[in-house]
Amino acid sequence: MNWQFLDTLLTRLRPHREVLALSLDLSVVALAWQATYLFRLGFERWFTARPVYDGWVLLGLVGIYALVFWGLRVPKGMWRFSGFGEIQRLAVACLIAGLVGATLVLMAHLRAVPRAVLTLHPLFTLMLLAMMRMGYRMLYEQMRSRISGSAQERRRALVLGAGDAGRLLVAGIQHQQGWVVVGFLDDAPEKRGARVAGLPVLGALPDAGRIVEVQGVTHVIVALPAAALAERRRALDIAAGTGLPVLTVPSGAELLAGRRVNEVRDIEPEDLLGREPVQLDEGGISETISGKVVLVTGAGGSIGSELCRQIARYGPRSIVLYELSEYALYAIEQTLAESFPHLPLVRVIGDVKDLDHLRACFVRHRPQLVFHAAAFKHVPLMEESDNSAACIRNNTLGTYNAALAAAEVGVQRFVLISTDKAVNPTNVMGATKRAAEMALVALAKRHQGTRFMAVRFGNVLGSSGSVIPKFKEQIARGGPLTVTHPDIIRYFMTIPEAARLVIQAAAIGESGQVLVLDMGEPVRIADLARQMIRMSGHSTDDVRIEYTGLRPGEKLFEELLADQETSLPTACTGVRVARLVDDGAGERVLDDLARLDASRPRALLGRWLGPEFHAPLTES
Repeated sequence: MNWQFLDTLLTRLRPHREVLALSLDLSVVALAWQATYLFRLGFERWFTARPVYDGWVLLGLVGIYALVFWGLRVPKGMWRFSGFGEIQRLAVACLIAGLVGATLVLMAHLRAVPRAVLTLHPLFTLMLLAMMRMGYRMLYEQMRSRISGSAQERRRALVLGAGDAGRLLVAGIQHQQGWVVVGFLDDAPEKRGARVAGLPVLGALPDAGRIVEVQGVTHVIVALPAAALAERRRALDIAAGTGLPVLTVPSGAELLAGRRVNEVRDIEPEDLLGREPVQLDEGGISETISGKVVLVTGAGGSIGSELCRQIARYGPRSIVLYELSEYALYAIEQTLAESFPHLPLVRVIGDVKDLDHLRACFVRHRPQLVFHAAAFKHVPLMEESDNSAACIRNNTLGTYNAALAAAEVGVQRFVLISTDKAVNPTNVMGATKRAAEMALVALAKRHQGTRFMAVRFGNVLGSSGSVIPKFKEQIARGGPLTVTHPDIIRYFMTIPEAARLVIQAAAIGESGQVLVLDMGEPVRIADLARQMIRMSGHSTDDVRIEYTGLRPGEKLFEELLADQETSLPTACTGVRVARLVDDGAGERVLDDLARLDASRPRALLGRWLGPEFHAPLTES
């Protein structure tokens, strides 16, 4: 059979689909009437025993069926997606039309019409209508399979959300990407039983488990980009409960960034852990950045690169990209040049441990705003004795060098990107960041011309060293997913949200302050692992979780405030100010950094932090 010709023919007939469908259905009604007479009377009496007015009765019945079919929107059904829901609709239509027809025949005293014919005709009609639709569906799927030769053509999706996003999604993936969409689920009562983009709304979201079994669904797509976060999470939980792979459309933020609504993607941890967006003071941020020279250290890192992208939106005079990694510097420069072609960029390969180079760079480019994101942040790696001294030099001395160079040229604002691991640190990395905070607060007292501030936040999704990419790789390999402890919890924030709040903190912060970002509720890592397994269409029986034990320096939970600290609110709901205890330790840090001897790094950190450093002080 010439499948390509058949496909072209069906495509040309598609604009007239409803009229053609109704015509075929009414032809089946007439055929079923003849078949019922044949069944009741047999071949010998088929012509001789029928009343003379039988043709008018049939014509009247066809008219009744036409009205009922049109009223129940039967012609709007797409035969290639016919399933149990469509058969239900046909059954109701045949029952109503059969009852109305039989009643009118009896009221007209047309006794020559056999009662068995009136009774059996709706059943014969339903059988033939269902057979016609199932036959067409089988033919269509065979045709699409032969044309494409691809398994993708057999992907059958159920879409959660029958709004504008769902409608646009279906138009894109069904005709351009070879998906078969069986229908929608939506909680809106007015949409139940309706047609959206030619597809039926099969029920509410909780009906997903039943529908996927009946319709042979292979994927569930959540199409609720504009819904409240709680509603999206509920939809994702329902979708995951089906045991099928779950996809979604881009979020509202991704749509604003240029993604198309008909592009499905895998579920990301941001979808599971994200929060309602914080309202920023856009005017205040713009005033802080617009027309200024901004320098970002660690500009090619996960946080630094996102800071650069966010800063570029506010129209700085230029951005100085200070980065040690040649490739990372090239990558962020290419990204910014493509997205902001008219923004001047200065590319500097440099090391924050090199004070002379920092001074020369600051003198040459005269930045007015500095974001210091350069840091080592892999906790177990920095615990190793060969790396602890390097961590102090990079994280603490590097912060001191960058801040000192900034003060010498009169930078207006200097922002240190800190971490929740700096609070009551149990590891070298956290302790070096806490010492950097202390040094910065002490520098704020010495240099009144520059506002020095630090911003603390927890883990960011997708950053280098984050648990999320590791989980994705392990799921792709079939497991196991390695979790250090069943009770370990962490705060999580998306990289764009963290970057926006850091910029907001820079606009409202005062000199000497440590600002704390609202991280929301902590997340149990084991629960996150289970969710990611479910969203990938697996179960914990297929992809198991393996507990490996806490790593060196690792805590069961993180904190954003130390034991002696409290916090105060700011004008931005997502940012608070930590009230630090000033015991003069910051001055001791500054004095030691001026003539740094990091040969015994743990002892040095113990001298700086005192009892705040909850870790062994002996060198391994």
